[in-house]
Amino acid sequence: MAKKPFLNFQVDHMTLLLQPDLYKISYLAFNTIFGVGPDDLLYDKRKEWVKGEGEQSMTYAVRLGQGASPDPELNNTIIAVVQPTEPKGQSSHVREMLDGHQAAAHWQHIALRTTDLLAFHKHALERGVQFITPILKDEEEDLIQVFSGEWYFPGIKASGMFFEFLQRNPSEEHVKIAQSMNRESWFRDKTFLGLYGEKEREYQSGEVTPFLRFDLFNLLLKEFKDKQIWQITPADLQRAEDMMIEHTKKVSK
Repeated sequence: MAKKPFLNFQVDHMTLLLQPDLYKISYLAFNTIFGVGPDDLLYDKRKEWVKGEGEQSMTYAVRLGQGASPDPELNNTIIAVVQPTEPKGQSSHVREMLDGHQAAAHWQHIALRTTDLLAFHKHALERGVQFITPILKDEEEDLIQVFSGEWYFPGIKASGMFFEFLQRNPSEEHVKIAQSMNRESWFRDKTFLGLYGEKEREYQSGEVTPFLRFDLFNLLLKEFKDKQIWQITPADLQRAEDMMIEHTKKVSK
């Protein structure tokens, strides 16, 4: 079976969580070691949590490399860096992800770019993938994007790792469809802060959305737990996909 065009993903960018001390050093390292110049600092988002205490840098993004023709803008190597900036007495899902994994650094998500986000989104939903946001629109960077649940399974703490899927330079038709799916248009600041707020809500509630529903995960695990990956046949893969689609239809009724 030919691979659908919207499943031909490319890495768009990666998001890295860092403890505050490492966050500061990373900025120096990216500039002095990785050769990041002023034009390679794509953004620096800040927030004043306590009035009068000044702004804190929440996140910045750097371009480590620029692609060659024919699509140089779509071949950049970009890393977005995030630190926990909330006051010590205030909850922070970023701090919890780092401290919970006893880590100074944690890769939070990889953004995969597709040529048709709407088609992929429908494809993924039909197979049981859970998303924590609707499809969002970033007008400044001319893209639409959506964020998945985290990759983990029942009986274990959340991993802190998820995917972003996005489409750059979407057509007017795709933008209108995305906007009709989400009555509120989300732009650059709302996109980051909206995702940040949603993850904070999940971690405060203790109910972190998994990439696949736990009941679907258990169903697939029961079916294939006795097979090594090299023993999984094309027929098995088709059976797995059928199970995903059938189960999702059942629970969606």
